[in-house]
Amino acid sequence: MKILITGATGLIGQELTDLLLQDNHIVHYLTTSPIKNNARNNYFGFHWDIKTRQIDVNCLEGVDVIVHLAGASIAKKWTKSYKVELLESRTQSADILFELLKNKPNQVQHFISASGTAIYPDSSSAVYEETSVAMDATFLGDVVVKWEKSADQFKELNLKVTKVRTGIVFSNKGGALLEMVRPIKMFVGSGFGSGKQLQSWIHIKDVANLYHFIIKNQTEGIINAVAPNPISNQELTKAIAVQLHRPLFLPNIPRWVMKLILGEMHILLFNNKNIIPRRALDLGFQFQFPTAKKALKDLF
Repeated sequence: MKILITGATGLIGQELTDLLLQDNHIVHYLTTSPIKNNARNNYFGFHWDIKTRQIDVNCLEGVDVIVHLAGASIAKKWTKSYKVELLESRTQSADILFELLKNKPNQVQHFISASGTAIYPDSSSAVYEETSVAMDATFLGDVVVKWEKSADQFKELNLKVTKVRTGIVFSNKGGALLEMVRPIKMFVGSGFGSGKQLQSWIHIKDVANLYHFIIKNQTEGIINAVAPNPISNQELTKAIAVQLHRPLFLPNIPRWVMKLILGEMHILLFNNKNIIPRRALDLGFQFQFPTAKKALKDLF
């Protein structure tokens, strides 16, 4: 199978690309950087520019599936201008692909878009599955709603559409987990607020395997890409400390302190969301790392 990936150099993109190449798929990827000679067989780069809406039309040649992972990182301070970039890097990039598919003959059958669990409202009691209709009213929740709307337009082209709502990705190569690990390694780790807030997460290998599973089974609709066992912030902090053989002796950091430091972005540390990967489980997907303890042991 031939698969076109946007965001192929990101955390999930790299892991998924390696997995697909190991399974003898051909990977096309879109990049804003100048194209260099491809170092690996079956791995071909094509240039695009989201701001000027330019794209190499040859990227679609023989492609069966598009996996859209492109999007600016949420782990930067949300200034007014960066908020615009957070949204447009996701929606405008999808629009470019839509116009290309609409105007150029192709054989694409399936459009798979990354999405986020930020769409679910903060709650100490709700359990969210894919059928949940409640939507978060925060900035990031609004970004996810518009992000998914940009994916849904591909249904107009009679494509299968999948939206993968991804939680905190656990990886030792980057992302949120390493930001949690750093202060603990330096003996200044602590939880946030009450520490009771549940965090829905997924191991990097499981999220790549889930995308592969979706491609292979042509799964449509919404998929929660989270492990079946969410963990509280306090328990996660303790589990990391145990794995790294570090003590925890500082009090938890109050919410107001992180708000001063991070601004609006501080909500990422304090949101309380119990999210279940119901569809993945019902479809028979097997998580290699269903618990945080097992995931952390593998990564560190």
